[in-house]
Amino acid sequence: MSSVAPAAGRQRSAESDHRWLVLVIVAIAQLMVVLDSTVVNIALPSAQRALGFPNSDRQWVVTAYALAFGSLLLVGGRLGDMFSRKRVFITGLAGFALSSALGGAATSFGMLVAARTLQGAFGAILAPAALGTLVSTFRDPRERGRAFGVFGSVAGGGGAVGLILGGVLTQYFSWRWTLYVNLFFAAIAIAGALVYMRTNRPETRPRMDWAGAVLASAGLFLIVFGFSHAELAGWTAALTIGSLAGGVILLAAFVFAESRVSQPLLPLRVILDRARGGSYISVGLTGIAVFGVFLFLTYYLQEVKGYSPVTSGLAFLPMIGCILLSSNTSSILLLPRVGPRALIVTGMLLGGGAMAYLTQLTVTSSYAVSVVPALVALGLGFGMIFSPAINTATAGVARRDSGVASALVNTMQQVGGSIGTAALSTVALTATATYLAAHHTGPLAPATAAVHGYGVAFSVSAALFGLGALLAILLVPSRRRLEELRNMEPAPSAASAASPGLADSVPAGDGVAG
Repeated sequence: MSSVAPAAGRQRSAESDHRWLVLVIVAIAQLMVVLDSTVVNIALPSAQRALGFPNSDRQWVVTAYALAFGSLLLVGGRLGDMFSRKRVFITGLAGFALSSALGGAATSFGMLVAARTLQGAFGAILAPAALGTLVSTFRDPRERGRAFGVFGSVAGGGGAVGLILGGVLTQYFSWRWTLYVNLFFAAIAIAGALVYMRTNRPETRPRMDWAGAVLASAGLFLIVFGFSHAELAGWTAALTIGSLAGGVILLAAFVFAESRVSQPLLPLRVILDRARGGSYISVGLTGIAVFGVFLFLTYYLQEVKGYSPVTSGLAFLPMIGCILLSSNTSSILLLPRVGPRALIVTGMLLGGGAMAYLTQLTVTSSYAVSVVPALVALGLGFGMIFSPAINTATAGVARRDSGVASALVNTMQQVGGSIGTAALSTVALTATATYLAAHHTGPLAPATAAVHGYGVAFSVSAALFGLGALLAILLVPSRRRLEELRNMEPAPSAASAASPGLADSVPAGDGVAG
């Protein structure tokens, strides 16, 4: 027994040391996935000139990624529950890197779109494996708060980082480097995963729910495609209506099917808990607003104010700084004291106030007075929403469900972002056209009409934040309920700490090399 105790102590010490390195690895992987939603946006004009495709095709470079990513996330999450999460994580990283290399070397529009589709598919494998590793690695509430503070910073600020990185790479190197840069992120993360993450398999491997996988993937695909098509053809187009209606019907059939099978793709117990359901809704609504802000403020700064790609990206730095501050403060200091409900409601109100402030923008508004205060409020608000919501959405989830629960967080953020980009773009374009028809004279008429359209979109986002605050009051748990959820999580056994052979089945060390 005396020889076992020191060995167990050494293993626990190694796990304690390695889990923070695992956090760094997971954060790098998540940053790569999140920033790829925006890093290519700034490079699109250069890519279009190089490959010679028309404006009507340009949106498919972005939409192809979103379609594959959003529709396959639940399947990717289940793969992490079925197999070794380390191997799934590394497979996702390698596939994402190779797809990025293919896109960077693209010689035609079709090759670029195919590469972006593959990026989205491997991202759907990678993202839930990353968050699932974090969920099962950090079981102590205080350590988990710190870990989710970092993860929330990446989830909330990664898109803005993508704008800065995309601007720098496009302006000083080539649009191709917005894709090649993923090779560096992936190489670092793969090396770290090979050294510090442990190969583990579930004691009993769940089967893939193929019927559920087809229904969920097809339903999410049609939802994302419908909103994307609305941006091009409008809300009344037959294909838009048909896609959205078909997506809703397939997702309803998916929910029905999941209640009838023994090993569902998405166990309804994960989402029927009101606390977790409210957190998923919070992530989805905030995702709509996040990508809307990036899109319209980027347009405003570049097309109206004449900023360069680098300068417009750097203009988001106040928001990134506030997200970093707020995410970590919320998860480490405030969440244990006040609970997620107070934080998420406050974050929603800050976001809504910031959006309302941005509706005052004009062609002649100054960045310092009219944009910076809104970016600060948005950064603080996003930090208060993302980290506590992700923390709560995965609290109390069993090891066998952690991959799917994590995938659902990413699904809500990605589908929310896709809906926000497409729906708010349609709102802004419609408002711009209406304004221009009524005020078509003068050299500033096009710019004034565009800013008016952005203002209408900001108003809709403000209303969505208000709805999010109301739903958070009704659904998001108090501090006491969050503690109850955490107490539902299985604790590691003493035997598992003493025996390396048993450690693979222990949730507490799931992502750490022993």
